[in-house]
Amino acid sequence: MAVLNYLISRSLPLVPRPVVKAFSRRYIAGDSLEDAVRVLRELNGAGYMATLDVLGEAVDRHAMAESAVKEYLRALRLIRDERLDSNISIKLTQLGLKLDIDFCLENVRALVRTAGEQGNFVRMDMEDSSCTTDTLDLYERLRREGLDNIGVVLQACLRRSLKDARALPERSNVRLCKGIYLEPRAIAYRQRGVVNKNYVRILGELMDRGFYVGIATHDEDLVWEAMRLIDQKHLPRDRYEFQMLLGVDEELRGLIRRAGHRLRVYVPYGPHWYAYSLRRLKENPSIAGYVVANLFGRGPGTS
Repeated sequence: MAVLNYLISRSLPLVPRPVVKAFSRRYIAGDSLEDAVRVLRELNGAGYMATLDVLGEAVDRHAMAESAVKEYLRALRLIRDERLDSNISIKLTQLGLKLDIDFCLENVRALVRTAGEQGNFVRMDMEDSSCTTDTLDLYERLRREGLDNIGVVLQACLRRSLKDARALPERSNVRLCKGIYLEPRAIAYRQRGVVNKNYVRILGELMDRGFYVGIATHDEDLVWEAMRLIDQKHLPRDRYEFQMLLGVDEELRGLIRRAGHRLRVYVPYGPHWYAYSLRRLKENPSIAGYVVANLFGRGPGTS
């Protein structure tokens, strides 16, 4: 089955856009900010927090980065005006990281300051390993400027991440995920079991340092390990949250919430849904097989 899922994921560029669009409806809030706001309202009404992501990355023109900043500023205003429980997640390559690091820093600083004025928070997403050092450097630079309403992400698959966790500033806010980018073995662990062990090790380190931790996973083994650490360390509810992607394993999402833990849903939106959908499917072949099965009426519970 794993081989079949892999073959399906590799052939996705041949799949007609309307088919990919049908898949994306579950995992993407829509093309517009207004679409995303409707999803945020539904999630908040069901007891979930959210984080809003404007789809797009790796811009090659300054104007594209500036446009992304304007959209995020508009999103922050709507979150405030609608009194939604949501922060924002940003990708630095969308804000000009590969064009000019100082230009990117200015863009991020503007978003963090505006969010701070509104009592909100900005999460800097982590991209592939070519961005890791620059992302962590920008995070530390902004923290030294006294901006505390900003968080960063570590990827458990990267061999460097435990060392990075130990080097983070005091009172950091960290999302810990497995990581979805395909990296060389010299840079990243590739075996699921090893990645999971590293995830638990880093998670314990973050908790012991007193950081606020976003436990981002859809792997129930890791959810169990996280709950074990929470119980073992008597971690108060205001020191952590679970995080999951929109549309992924909603049953597990409900189980975590009903167990009394806070949970934040990552809500992407925007016209760049096609590239995002293909990347998600390519990087997670098991989801690709699941999607194709559902398109032909063979999803869970069917025969």
